[in-house]
Amino acid sequence: MTSIKRTCILVSMLLATGCATTGDYLGDARTTSRVKTAIYNEPELKVMSIHVSTAEGVVTLSGTVKNRAERAKAVSAARKVEGVKQVKNDLTIEQ
Repeated sequence: MTSIKRTCILVSMLLATGCATTGDYLGDARTTSRVKTAIYNEPELKVMSIHVSTAEGVVTLSGTVKNRAERAKAVSAARKVEGVKQVKNDLTIEQ
């Protein structure tokens, strides 16, 4: 039963975001999801430590990373995502 509910919710979200334009809430939610996926697909990044939010196409990355290379990789991954107008880097490096 839970699987059916999840599937219905996922389908509803996909249909809703397909009709959204960048700059509105659903478009920003779609962009956030795509950025999270892009970061998740980078094996060197600790996904749970990077938080992503989007407002009017401007993506904000916050949280902590181990070093400058991780920070640069996260920003680079975010910039490549369709719908991203700008990336605001609020990531801090662990000390």
